[in-house]
Amino acid sequence: MKYKRILLKLSGEALMGNQKYGIDPEILGKYTQEIKTIADKGVQLAIVVGGGNIYRGMQAESMGIDRVQGDYMGMLATVINSMALQSALEKGGLYTRLMSGINLEQVCEPFIRRRAVRHLEKGRIVIFGAGTGNPYFTTDSAASLRAIEINAEAVLKGTRVDGIYTADPEKDPTATKFSNLTFKEVYEKKLNVMDMTAFTLCKENGLPIIVFDMNKPGNLLRIIEGQEVGTLVSM
Repeated sequence: MKYKRILLKLSGEALMGNQKYGIDPEILGKYTQEIKTIADKGVQLAIVVGGGNIYRGMQAESMGIDRVQGDYMGMLATVINSMALQSALEKGGLYTRLMSGINLEQVCEPFIRRRAVRHLEKGRIVIFGAGTGNPYFTTDSAASLRAIEINAEAVLKGTRVDGIYTADPEKDPTATKFSNLTFKEVYEKKLNVMDMTAFTLCKENGLPIIVFDMNKPGNLLRIIEGQEVGTLVSM
């Protein structure tokens, strides 16, 4: 295996499937199979899930809700998704721990770095909920931060497209895909990979990012084995 410890970032929207909102059990089942495949090979895996299928904090102001309050509501949405994913993974026979950036002791552990690393070493899948626990930070930033804290070897960003393109391939049929990019090239080309805070965290810590299609069966395993899948962003 090329990677022994990774952090997988999933968007909340990915859990919707073909629905307009909420969680699609079929998608959870597919993701469980993909994750189980690499967990069974001994890969240490942490996961961060967004909450956009339920609520986005940045929508708060347009609804007349204070931005900080809205961001905390968004954090709770990520916990709901994390709990759903945890249940699916455990139903699939995997051992998990859910850790939260805010105190929710009845449903998950508080995030403690050393404890998270120990869970990984014991073969448990660690799901990080509630983002960083702070408003104004996205789940992309949470993914980058947690990956650095647990000494992950890469951030794998699972999306609906198979990498980074010159434009949105769902809107522009002439868009072309990049196989490899440097952090500098992403800045220069103004490509939308992650929000700038998250991206800069990865750059400053030399943490590679792989953007790939999570919905294509086997992609996750191919990446772990070192095959060229999606787009790799590195130094």
